[in-house]
Amino acid sequence: MEVTLAHLKRGERGIIIDVSSIHIPLKLLEMGCLPGNEVELVQVAPFADPMYLNVNGTHLAIRKETAIHILIDIINE
Repeated sequence: MEVTLAHLKRGERGIIIDVSSIHIPLKLLEMGCLPGNEVELVQVAPFADPMYLNVNGTHLAIRKETAIHILIDIINE
């Protein structure tokens, strides 16, 4: 099973391994949603959309329908 950004639970961190650039807005790529960058789920809004993330120190919010196109490896501590 592929793990996507949408699978993260609050407080979990992961490393982005692949981004489907067809479905990801260019602005997110410019803000750091690139392979190799670390991402942490900070908070989820009511009804699970949008998701509030910390990507290499940059805070941003993305919709769950966008998050399913970002593949990650979850960091287990």
